[in-house]
Amino acid sequence: MLSFLLLFFSLLSSHQPAAVSARCTTVTTTKTFQKCMTLPSQQASIAWTFHPHNATLEIVFFGTFISPSGWVGWGINPISAEMTGTRALIAFPDPNSGQLVLLPYILDPSVKLQKNSLLSSPLDIHLLTSSATLYGGRLATIHDGAAIQIHATLKLVPNKTKIHNVWNRGLYVQGYSPTIHPTTINDLSSVTTVDLLSGTESSKHNNIYTLKLVHGIINAISWGILLPIGAVISRYLRHIQSLGPAWFYAHAGVQLSAFFLGTIGFSIGLRLGDLSPGTVYGLHRKLGFTAFCLASLQTLALLFRPKTTNKYRKYWKSYHHFVGYACVVLGVVNVFQGFEVMGEGRSYAKKAKEDKLRREGVLGGSVKEIGSSNS
Repeated sequence: MLSFLLLFFSLLSSHQPAAVSARCTTVTTTKTFQKCMTLPSQQASIAWTFHPHNATLEIVFFGTFISPSGWVGWGINPISAEMTGTRALIAFPDPNSGQLVLLPYILDPSVKLQKNSLLSSPLDIHLLTSSATLYGGRLATIHDGAAIQIHATLKLVPNKTKIHNVWNRGLYVQGYSPTIHPTTINDLSSVTTVDLLSGTESSKHNNIYTLKLVHGIINAISWGILLPIGAVISRYLRHIQSLGPAWFYAHAGVQLSAFFLGTIGFSIGLRLGDLSPGTVYGLHRKLGFTAFCLASLQTLALLFRPKTTNKYRKYWKSYHHFVGYACVVLGVVNVFQGFEVMGEGRSYAKKAKEDKLRREGVLGGSVKEIGSSNS
């Protein structure tokens, strides 16, 4: 239990918005932009200059590879803040030459459902210029952690100052078809709406992040801490005669508190599902529903608790123990599953590596250009 508490609080202290752990820059080796913003995931950022008089946007996306054979993409969704419908520019090593290439893609619903491969096609937006530049410091190759800049100049709809940015990265490219990206919370929340004039992010996405954080904290406390403590109280304190019925009231109080908080966390999870259409954490969702149903049955069982002299008391106890332990196990497992989808399970080694690359000039500020692709 102590090790779990230490892990829980260390994860909470490390899970801060990307703006805390990375800073944006308006300066590249070829251009200086007017504004910049740190994006909420993947240590990514953007910088831009917007010309209202002719609705022209000059923008650069700063991202990193997660595999030598992987891809990095950025794009704009002209309709809504989601992956489907995004007009994207995706950079990856050419399978024939190994040089960096940048190709346009339209992410239609069939791609999201993985029914069809993602094939390059001309964009139906006013893309004036585009290019990609890879920077590597002393490590001038495409590798895990290599920093890339994707530049684009677009003609926007007049009087339109808000754009939906979508970005991501993946491990492999089959031919010229990027494969599906990882599905941690950081990878599934890589979308934001930006006001080009004010340089601010849409409050909706900030609210979603806050809800996710509250959802994680409440459920970790209820399912990961209080529920096991309640089980321990019942398992070990009931045999201490001097406590009398105090153990039962302590057990019931802790479990009811866990169920109350768990209900709040569960409700927030349902709300997050409504706010994130198309984003489904299959295993996490199924475990959550199962654990909540079992906890509800446990709570209702208190209303039908037979007296100690009742002949059905032994069957009730067997049911209560089985459902209770199953609820504890599923709850704790789902807490760690929640950490996994949040990407925290493997974040420490990667963060250390990214810090090292940043000190070398690989991340967040480029010093050596090794290749580019223009369209």
